[in-house]
Amino acid sequence: MPIKELYGLVVRPDGSGFRGRVSFSDRIEAIEATAQAGDDYILPGFIDLQVNGSHGLDVMAGSAEEIRALAHHLAREGTTAFLPTAITSPIERIIRVHGAIADAIAAETAGSSAQAAAIIGMHLEGPFISPMRLGVHPKLNLEPRGEQFERILALERLRLITLAPELDGALAAIRQLARRGVAVSIGHSDATLEQARTGIAAGARMFTHLFNAMRPLHHREPGVAGAAMIPSEALAAVIPDGVHVHPEMLRLVYRSRAAAGMLITTDKVAVAGAGPDFAPAIGDERVRIADGAARLSDGTLAGSIISMLDGVRLMVESVGVPIGEAAMMATINPALILGLADRGAISIGARADLIVLSRDLKLKAVFISGHELA
Repeated sequence: MPIKELYGLVVRPDGSGFRGRVSFSDRIEAIEATAQAGDDYILPGFIDLQVNGSHGLDVMAGSAEEIRALAHHLAREGTTAFLPTAITSPIERIIRVHGAIADAIAAETAGSSAQAAAIIGMHLEGPFISPMRLGVHPKLNLEPRGEQFERILALERLRLITLAPELDGALAAIRQLARRGVAVSIGHSDATLEQARTGIAAGARMFTHLFNAMRPLHHREPGVAGAAMIPSEALAAVIPDGVHVHPEMLRLVYRSRAAAGMLITTDKVAVAGAGPDFAPAIGDERVRIADGAARLSDGTLAGSIISMLDGVRLMVESVGVPIGEAAMMATINPALILGLADRGAISIGARADLIVLSRDLKLKAVFISGHELA
């Protein structure tokens, strides 16, 4: 594969930047400072750990082909790797969704994946969640133990799971999952501060969509939201769409955790990028776009409609985070959660998953394994 070169403001893994040149084939070959670089930003491709759907494609109902089509759409938004996300459902349905994701990964491996985001496994959000913090999840929550848990633990492509640490059996489950190499995220939880801290001590390394579907912050009992704002090994994932979390609250989290303690996810759903008449069902309800997010008819939030780039822009423009640090939240930090050593950073030997942004943060180019998207 011939060597390509990009010139611009290169973002380092620590969020700092410099004017330089990146040389790459399918991997990054060289990184050099040069005063001749232009003003475009050169970033690693975004890694989204929570994608329920987009462009009319729903992970819970999708075939392997549809999940691959979803990967195609996400790549054109600057996302070069992602976790298709399944939500609380009967175990048999979760296993079926896992099978579709596994088949999509197998097809990606067998064919050319240079035009689509990499499917890096499944994020399972539930069913081991609090009945008090379901959000739009159905009332099918289970305790993380016994045969049902063992069937989930056996899913080969499971990479991340959201669960509530206060449930009976949760701490042992977190330890088992961590030993198996599955990242655990605390979410859909009514945990106290101490229960959340105990979950972190057991091996949890993330908080799912901070402030949403969790015990709220209180000055006498900080709760799980308070635990997410206190520096620890567990990173606070936020949905920066200006709806799920007010920009001033995002600013508060940033001041508390700094860029190294946060990551961006979209939690986007099938109505994102779909036509105005598309209204998929959740139970007996229909999901539609209203007031900047996906909602049920009573206004309950049912996911976001943003891209990862939209989230980065909001962190820069509304929260005041430097572009390099906002990029950290969307690249190296998600990679660290999953232990991905070969992506998420512009470093020698890393996959050449790169995006180019203009100074006003518009997407100019996407490269996946060194191939520019058509």
